[in-house]
Parts: sequence; C-alpha cells; structure tokens
Amino acid sequence: MKYNSTIRGKFHSRPNRFIAKVWIDGKLETVHVKNTGRCKELLLPDSDVILEISDNPNRKTKYDLIAVYKEGFGLINMDSQAPNKVALEWLKKQSYDYVKPEYTYGDSRIDFYMEKGEEKYLMEVKGCTLEIDGVGYFPDAPTERGVKHLRELTKAVEQGFHCMIAFVIQMEGIDRVLPNVDTHPEFGTAMEEAVAAGVQVLFLCCKVEEDSLEILS
Repeated sequence: MKYNSTIRGKFHSRPNRFIAKVWIDGKLETVHVKNTGRCKELLLPDSDVILEISDNPNRKTKYDLIAVYKEGFGLINMDSQAPNKVALEWLKKQSYDYVKPEYTYGDSRIDFYMEKGEEKYLMEVKGCTLEIDGVGYFPDAPTERGVKHLRELTKAVEQGFHCMIAFVIQMEGIDRVLPNVDTHPEFGTAMEEAVAAGVQVLFLCCKVEEDSLEILS
C-alpha cells in the first residue's frame, strides 16, 4: 500500500490518544494519530515522525501521523489501518478462490473469510509495532477484543474452518511475535488455547518505507 503524500516532522507531545503535537517546517501542528494504542516507547519527544498529508480540505487536522523512527532501531509504521490493507493485498496474491473482508462469525467480526475449493478459512489480523530486544510483541495494551477473536477462531476450528491469526509486523528486522503476557496475561492464555486447537499463527514480515508498507512473505 502507498500513501499519497508524506512529510517528516518532529514529535512534541500527545495530548490524548487521537491527536499529537508535531513540529513541521518550524511550526507546531496538531495532527491526527492513526493509532489509539499507547505507543509510549515510540512517541518520544524529538523523535522523527512521518505524516501523511490529507487531501480533504474540510478536515480539522491536515496531517495523519503514520510512522516513527525508533532510536537505535529504525522506521516503524504505526498506522493501525495499514495491517488490514496490506493483508488484503497479500491475500489477493495467494491461491484463494474468494476473499471477503469483515466477516461476521459468532459474536465477532473476523477480518477475513476465504474459500479455496470446498475449504473455508478465517483470518484475524493484528498489527505489531512493539519491539523489545529484537522480538515483536502483541498487544501493547490490554485487548479484550483480541482475546474474544482468538476464542471465536478456536470455536471455528471445531466447526471445520481453517483458522489463522496473522501478525503483520510493521517494521523490518523482526520475524516473530510473542504474546505480551506482562501487559495482558489473558491474551497469552487465549493464544495457547487457540494454537492447541489448531489455529495457525502467521508472521507476515513487511518492507517498511516512509510512503509505503508491503508484506514480503
């Protein structure tokens, strides 16, 4: 996926989870943050950030914060909408006969439903932006929704679906993601139960650039 137009800035502060203050061309601008997670290890004062310039003249904010350079590591895409977009691009290149985003199953909306011949598949996508000592972790904040999705996938396996949880790794140099049990122990338990039931775990490594994100595997 490509961003239309991007610009660099310097992160200043984050008044709330929806907006940030960023220095752009010497002016302190209010920008929209395309990730409502904590991201405290990423959004540090004076960090270099990448912003997409909106083409909507009626918006209150002209810019979307989409990526950040982490000191000692490199560029991390933190756009929470990007994982599903690149996952759809990737799925269309696989050998499925049918791909449907946003599929209602049980009490949840699973990211993707696919068919291959008579076989039926479900895939839930999670974006990974948290890196610790060269390993990716998910989640970076408690996610009851994530636990619910894992339990729905576990049930779906019993009903004959091929089920997957796909971690889209929004940075380079990381090839695996572990459950962040320090932040959310229940997610780790749900992951163990899902894997034991037959849910497949995919680690989708990406090429990350300032104006694009693409799954390589």
